[in-house]
Amino acid sequence: VALWNLSRLAEALLPLLAEREEAAREVAVDALREFPERYERAFQDGLRAKLGLVAREEGDGELTFDLFSRMHDTRADFTNTFAALVREKSPGASPFADPGLSNWHGRWRARLARQDAPAQEALAAARRHNPAIIPRNHLVEEALAAAVDGGDLSPFHALLDALRSPFDHDGVPRRFTAPPRGDTSGYRTFCGT
Repeated sequence: VALWNLSRLAEALLPLLAEREEAAREVAVDALREFPERYERAFQDGLRAKLGLVAREEGDGELTFDLFSRMHDTRADFTNTFAALVREKSPGASPFADPGLSNWHGRWRARLARQDAPAQEALAAARRHNPAIIPRNHLVEEALAAAVDGGDLSPFHALLDALRSPFDHDGVPRRFTAPPRGDTSGYRTFCGT
Protein backbone atom coordinates (compact mmCIF):
# COMPACT_ATOMS: atom_id res chain seq x y z
CA VAL A 1 0.00 0.00 0.00
CA ALA A 2 2.80 2.40 0.88
CA LEU A 3 4.51 1.78 -2.46
CA TRP A 4 1.24 2.39 -4.30
CA ASN A 5 0.71 5.64 -2.38
CA LEU A 6 4.28 6.77 -3.11
CA SER A 7 3.78 5.94 -6.79
CA ARG A 8 0.69 8.16 -6.91
CA LEU A 9 2.62 10.94 -5.16
CA ALA A 10 5.46 10.55 -7.67
CA GLU A 11 2.98 10.83 -10.54
CA ALA A 12 1.71 14.10 -9.09
CA LEU A 13 5.27 15.38 -8.71
CA LEU A 14 6.45 14.47 -12.22
CA PRO A 15 6.32 18.08 -13.50
CA LEU A 16 8.68 19.09 -10.66
CA LEU A 17 11.20 16.27 -11.20
CA ALA A 18 12.34 17.11 -14.72
CA GLU A 19 11.28 19.18 -17.70
CA ARG A 20 10.73 16.19 -19.97
CA GLU A 21 8.11 13.69 -18.84
CA GLU A 22 10.25 10.68 -19.76
CA ALA A 23 13.17 12.00 -17.68
CA ALA A 24 10.82 12.75 -14.78
CA ARG A 25 9.43 9.22 -14.90
CA GLU A 26 12.94 7.79 -14.85
CA VAL A 27 13.80 9.83 -11.74
CA ALA A 28 10.59 8.68 -10.03
CA VAL A 29 11.04 5.02 -10.96
CA ASP A 30 14.66 5.03 -9.75
CA ALA A 31 13.59 6.48 -6.41
CA LEU A 32 10.66 4.09 -6.04
CA ARG A 33 12.83 1.07 -6.90
CA GLU A 34 14.72 1.60 -3.63
CA PHE A 35 11.59 1.64 -1.48
CA PRO A 36 10.94 -2.10 -0.89
CA GLU A 37 14.45 -2.76 0.40
CA ARG A 38 14.46 0.38 2.56
CA TYR A 39 11.03 -0.45 3.92
CA GLU A 40 12.03 -4.02 4.80
CA ARG A 41 15.20 -2.79 6.53
CA ALA A 42 13.25 -0.18 8.54
CA PHE A 43 10.56 -2.74 9.38
CA GLN A 44 13.12 -5.25 10.64
CA ASP A 45 14.99 -2.54 12.59
CA GLY A 46 11.71 -1.54 14.24
CA LEU A 47 11.01 -5.15 15.19
CA ARG A 48 14.54 -5.55 16.54
CA ALA A 49 13.93 -2.52 18.74
CA LYS A 50 10.65 -4.02 20.01
CA LEU A 51 12.51 -7.24 20.81
CA GLY A 52 15.49 -5.52 22.47
CA LEU A 53 17.91 -6.69 19.78
CA VAL A 54 20.64 -4.09 19.46
CA ALA A 55 22.50 -5.47 16.44
CA ARG A 56 21.49 -7.24 13.27
CA GLU A 57 22.01 -10.97 13.17
CA GLU A 58 21.31 -13.60 10.53
CA GLY A 59 17.98 -15.20 11.38
CA ASP A 60 16.35 -12.16 13.00
CA GLY A 61 13.74 -12.03 10.24
CA GLU A 62 12.87 -15.68 10.82
CA LEU A 63 12.66 -15.09 14.58
CA THR A 64 10.17 -12.24 14.13
CA PHE A 65 8.20 -14.12 11.46
CA ASP A 66 7.92 -17.11 13.81
CA LEU A 67 6.65 -14.86 16.59
CA PHE A 68 3.96 -13.39 14.34
CA SER A 69 3.01 -16.85 13.10
CA ARG A 70 2.68 -18.21 16.64
CA MET A 71 0.76 -15.12 17.74
CA HIS A 72 -1.63 -15.69 14.86
CA ASP A 73 -2.06 -19.38 15.67
CA THR A 74 -2.76 -18.69 19.34
CA ARG A 75 -4.73 -15.48 18.71
CA ALA A 76 -2.32 -13.68 21.07
CA ASP A 77 -2.87 -9.95 21.47
CA PHE A 78 -0.16 -7.94 19.66
CA THR A 79 0.33 -5.17 22.24
CA ASN A 80 0.12 -7.47 25.26
CA THR A 81 2.51 -10.03 23.75
CA PHE A 82 5.22 -7.45 23.19
CA ALA A 83 4.53 -5.83 26.57
CA ALA A 84 4.83 -9.24 28.27
CA LEU A 85 8.30 -9.66 26.76
CA VAL A 86 9.66 -6.67 28.63
CA ARG A 87 7.95 -7.17 31.99
CA GLU A 88 9.58 -9.01 34.83
CA LYS A 89 6.16 -10.25 35.94
CA SER A 90 3.21 -10.18 33.55
CA PRO A 91 -0.25 -9.45 34.91
CA GLY A 92 -2.68 -12.29 34.34
CA ALA A 93 -1.90 -15.16 32.03
CA SER A 94 1.22 -14.67 29.94
CA PRO A 95 0.92 -15.44 26.23
CA PHE A 96 4.17 -17.38 26.64
CA ALA A 97 2.38 -20.11 28.61
CA ASP A 98 1.45 -21.56 25.20
CA PRO A 99 4.01 -24.27 24.27
CA GLY A 100 4.72 -22.77 20.82
CA LEU A 101 5.21 -19.29 22.21
CA SER A 102 7.19 -20.70 25.13
CA ASN A 103 9.58 -22.35 22.67
CA TRP A 104 9.87 -19.10 20.73
CA HIS A 105 10.51 -17.23 24.01
CA GLY A 106 13.47 -19.52 24.72
CA ARG A 107 14.92 -18.81 21.28
CA TRP A 108 14.46 -15.07 21.86
CA ARG A 109 16.20 -15.25 25.27
CA ALA A 110 19.10 -17.14 23.62
CA ARG A 111 19.28 -14.43 20.95
CA LEU A 112 19.38 -11.74 23.67
CA ALA A 113 22.19 -13.60 25.41
CA ARG A 114 24.38 -13.45 22.28
CA GLN A 115 24.41 -9.65 22.32
CA ASP A 116 27.14 -7.46 23.74
CA ALA A 117 24.56 -5.52 25.76
CA PRO A 118 23.44 -6.96 29.11
CA ALA A 119 19.94 -8.49 28.99
CA GLN A 120 18.53 -5.91 31.42
CA GLU A 121 19.80 -3.07 29.23
CA ALA A 122 18.27 -4.68 26.14
CA LEU A 123 14.95 -5.15 27.94
CA ALA A 124 14.99 -1.54 29.12
CA ALA A 125 15.51 -0.41 25.53
CA ALA A 126 12.69 -2.69 24.36
CA ARG A 127 10.35 -1.21 27.01
CA ARG A 128 10.73 2.15 25.26
CA HIS A 129 9.37 0.58 22.04
CA ASN A 130 6.49 -1.45 23.47
CA PRO A 131 3.59 0.42 24.98
CA ALA A 132 1.86 -1.17 27.94
CA ILE A 133 -1.36 0.53 26.94
CA ILE A 134 -2.88 1.72 23.69
CA PRO A 135 -6.20 3.48 23.07
CA ARG A 136 -8.14 0.33 22.21
CA ASN A 137 -11.28 0.87 20.15
CA HIS A 138 -13.61 -0.67 22.73
CA LEU A 139 -12.26 1.62 25.46
CA VAL A 140 -12.57 4.70 23.26
CA GLU A 141 -16.11 3.72 22.32
CA GLU A 142 -17.04 3.13 25.98
CA ALA A 143 -15.74 6.58 26.86
CA LEU A 144 -17.58 8.20 23.95
CA ALA A 145 -20.83 6.39 24.74
CA ALA A 146 -20.68 7.41 28.41
CA ALA A 147 -20.05 11.03 27.44
CA VAL A 148 -22.69 11.20 24.69
CA ASP A 149 -25.38 9.04 26.26
CA GLY A 150 -25.07 10.05 29.89
CA GLY A 151 -22.86 13.11 30.03
CA ASP A 152 -20.36 11.08 32.07
CA LEU A 153 -16.77 12.08 31.25
CA SER A 154 -15.16 9.91 33.95
CA PRO A 155 -14.39 6.96 31.60
CA PHE A 156 -12.78 9.42 29.18
CA HIS A 157 -10.66 10.99 31.93
CA ALA A 158 -9.64 7.58 33.30
CA LEU A 159 -8.54 6.44 29.84
CA LEU A 160 -6.74 9.72 29.20
CA ASP A 161 -4.91 9.45 32.54
CA ALA A 162 -3.80 5.90 31.72
CA LEU A 163 -2.60 6.98 28.27
CA ARG A 164 -0.43 9.78 29.64
CA SER A 165 2.32 7.22 30.32
CA PRO A 166 1.85 4.53 27.66
CA PHE A 167 5.30 3.00 28.24
CA ASP A 168 4.93 2.68 32.02
CA HIS A 169 4.59 -1.08 32.41
CA ASP A 170 4.13 -0.99 36.18
CA GLY A 171 0.67 -0.65 37.63
CA VAL A 172 -1.43 -0.32 34.48
CA PRO A 173 -4.97 -1.35 35.42
CA ARG A 174 -5.90 -4.62 33.69
CA ARG A 175 -9.06 -3.12 32.21
CA PHE A 176 -6.90 -0.85 30.04
CA THR A 177 -4.72 -3.66 28.72
CA ALA A 178 -7.35 -6.34 28.12
CA PRO A 179 -8.49 -6.86 24.55
CA PRO A 180 -12.23 -6.71 23.96
CA ARG A 181 -14.26 -9.73 25.01
CA GLY A 182 -16.19 -11.83 22.57
CA ASP A 183 -16.12 -11.99 18.82
CA THR A 184 -14.86 -8.76 17.26
CA SER A 185 -14.58 -10.15 13.74
CA GLY A 186 -17.49 -7.99 12.55
CA TYR A 187 -16.12 -4.83 14.14
CA ARG A 188 -15.33 -2.08 11.66
CA THR A 189 -13.36 1.09 12.14
CA PHE A 190 -11.84 3.56 9.73
CA CYS A 191 -8.44 5.22 9.55
CA GLY A 192 -9.89 8.62 10.45
CA THR A 193 -11.34 7.52 13.77
